[in-house]
Amino acid sequence: MDTKDLLVWSIPFFPMLGAILLGVFGKYLKNYAGYIGSISIVISFLFSVALFITVASTHGFTAILYPWIYASTFKTNISTYIDRLSVIMLVMVTGVSALVHIYSIGYMKGDKGFARYFSYMNLFVFSMIMLVLANNFLLLYVFWEAVGFCSYILIGFWYEKKSASDAAKKAFIVNRVGDFGFGLGVMLIFVSTGTLNYTSVFGMMPSLPGYLVTIIALLLFAGAVGKSAQFPLHIWLPDAMEGPTPVSSLIHAATMVTAGVYLVARCHVIFSYSPFASHVVAYIGGFTAFLAAFIALTQYDIKRIIAYSTISQLGYMFMAVGIGSYAAGIFHLISHAVFKGLLFLTAGSVMHAMSGELDLRKMGKLYSKMKITAVTFIVGALALSGIPPFSGFFSKDAILADTFNKGYYILWIMGEVTAFMTAFYIFRIIFRVFFGESHVDPSVHVHESSKVMTIPMIILASLAAVVGFIGIPPFDHSLFYLFLHRDFQNSFVFSPFVNYYPWFLLSSISVLAGALGIYTAYLFYIKQAFDTEKIKRIFKPVYELSFNKVYIDEIYDQLIVTPLKNFSVYLWRVVDTFVIDGAVNGLAQGFASFSGRVRRVQNGMVMSYALTLMIGVIALLAYYFIK
Repeated sequence: MDTKDLLVWSIPFFPMLGAILLGVFGKYLKNYAGYIGSISIVISFLFSVALFITVASTHGFTAILYPWIYASTFKTNISTYIDRLSVIMLVMVTGVSALVHIYSIGYMKGDKGFARYFSYMNLFVFSMIMLVLANNFLLLYVFWEAVGFCSYILIGFWYEKKSASDAAKKAFIVNRVGDFGFGLGVMLIFVSTGTLNYTSVFGMMPSLPGYLVTIIALLLFAGAVGKSAQFPLHIWLPDAMEGPTPVSSLIHAATMVTAGVYLVARCHVIFSYSPFASHVVAYIGGFTAFLAAFIALTQYDIKRIIAYSTISQLGYMFMAVGIGSYAAGIFHLISHAVFKGLLFLTAGSVMHAMSGELDLRKMGKLYSKMKITAVTFIVGALALSGIPPFSGFFSKDAILADTFNKGYYILWIMGEVTAFMTAFYIFRIIFRVFFGESHVDPSVHVHESSKVMTIPMIILASLAAVVGFIGIPPFDHSLFYLFLHRDFQNSFVFSPFVNYYPWFLLSSISVLAGALGIYTAYLFYIKQAFDTEKIKRIFKPVYELSFNKVYIDEIYDQLIVTPLKNFSVYLWRVVDTFVIDGAVNGLAQGFASFSGRVRRVQNGMVMSYALTLMIGVIALLAYYFIK
């Protein structure tokens, strides 16, 4: 194993080691578990940076650890695919995860499952790293499922709470729907190409029939829809807030939900040779971005609002990769990881200070008591709203500019309207939590969080303020684009530019939409220029549609959950009880009755035996003479 291979395998090794040590010896390590779990991720981050520098200065490579499955013509290895896309993802995953782990030391202090928590978190990061590193679809699928399993145990970490265990089951089951399609896609790839290796599969795409490429792409996208919570499989993500807040930050910012976007970007060759599948990706993303922002407008749970924001921003990313702007989509993925991780950590800080309270209606005027949390939250909100010079301005506007210039005007309009709603709902949180009139329970002692929590927030806020400059316009000549575009040069360009409007002109429209959203929230919640209750009454159908999450959960309950439950009860009460149990019990009773009658012959009386013997002899003689 050469130096580069050793460097690659060191990245997942330390999180895996941390997960094993904490899982086996956690109860003996006690408070040291947080430091062990965090150090393992920090080391992994440092190795990721070293690998990033190596790839940036040279080129990508493949690192094979050992042969995995060799069965007839099916051969696959435990091996990695190292290119610029994977090293960018590695730095993002390990960097944000390291900050979340450090933050968790303070947030989870005193929890009886402290060591178990860090073991799960290390396992989660290990699984995500291996998902990014995989160089074949089978290895990708294995760790795709491992990430799903880790999300299940982390969302349900406080399993004593029914709401947490229910949310974990919901996430697991909904993801199984998408993963079923993903699994079929992997099988179809092998049947069609005879291999699961990325390079070989991508090289065969031009020779496959167009319809087959489309089917493969759509099946792979089904997995992405589930994992990245896109419509119609987005319903699990808001309920995932039942887990600890740092878990929400890790799932929503750096790991699980970004896997779907990474999958489409990694398989860009497949999607590029299927314009239909790519358009499905783009329009599903655009609709999801709009829908999630619309729902977030009227919610009161601070974490769920940010969760819907995650769904919406992932929609932007899918919109980008769907129109062939892969670099812009990945740029927003990196930018979003920073400011969304920040928003969840600051929301957790508010929750920590408010003794677990999440309802906006029970907060207010916290700025003076939580200045660090407030300022860092505002930085994250400005980045999310796309206000310059924060990171979201550069990444989201690059997507919207490409969308317009490639002629997807409906998607562009949906994106701009979503930008307005995004700015409105995130500053609705700020104005109701940190300013305005206080509705805090007098018994709650509001306080700023400890340094172990605030320092990661400050670091993420600083990154949210500066990371966007790597995409300084015009985006297609930026440092980030020039670094990453090489990995996407082998894709078939199906969606060329039809307009060439300058980036700054289109960006100004997006900034105006965001600024208008902030100003509208200010009028509503600071100036109180509008009677919100009166507006609710006037627009009651629209308000209730948003407040009730477009009734999607209720629709699923009526169309899928209740019929399946009723069918299961029917199978239990009729088929199982009467048919299966009836047949088995009836057969047993029949033999029991027959045995009872036959048993009477064996009564132990000599006279009865002599009579039976005589009857038998007479019967034989009668048969003999008749014959």
